[in-house]
Amino acid sequence: MNRVTLRGNPLILEGELPEKGKSAPSFIALDENFSLKSLKSFEGKIKIISSVPSLDTPVCSTETKKISEMMKKFESPEYIFITISMDLPFAQKRWCGANGVNNVITLSDFKDKSFGKNYGVLIKENGLLARCVFIIDKDDIIRYIQLVPEISSEPDYSDIEENLKKI
Repeated sequence: MNRVTLRGNPLILEGELPEKGKSAPSFIALDENFSLKSLKSFEGKIKIISSVPSLDTPVCSTETKKISEMMKKFESPEYIFITISMDLPFAQKRWCGANGVNNVITLSDFKDKSFGKNYGVLIKENGLLARCVFIIDKDDIIRYIQLVPEISSEPDYSDIEENLKKI
């Protein structure tokens, strides 16, 4: 059982993190138009998936903006950046527009929670997603996982970028 903390208070994550080097689990989530998306929707792409509790919080907002900026170094049709949260799709769309972020695909896991459960990042106590970054290659193999132990902290962006360069 994995755990993270929020301001030092322990939280339990439901499910297990997938293993690096193994096939990425499937999931179903909703895009900004409430259309169903799955891992297969992004087949053949290198996927950077960032799970966050809510885009409308300072750390999640900062993280998404920083990774969006970093992804400009990897502008190519083979790379896609996905942020997934429990925010409703129209709230995610509003956030992107208000923050000028247009190179990220936002997905909402609020309906089925399948991403959170299948990737081991669903927080039992509040139903939100833990802060975690996954890099999944074109063949849907997980190449990198960074579970941030303290939810109120940002991930290590340089580590994400270095690992992305290795793909």
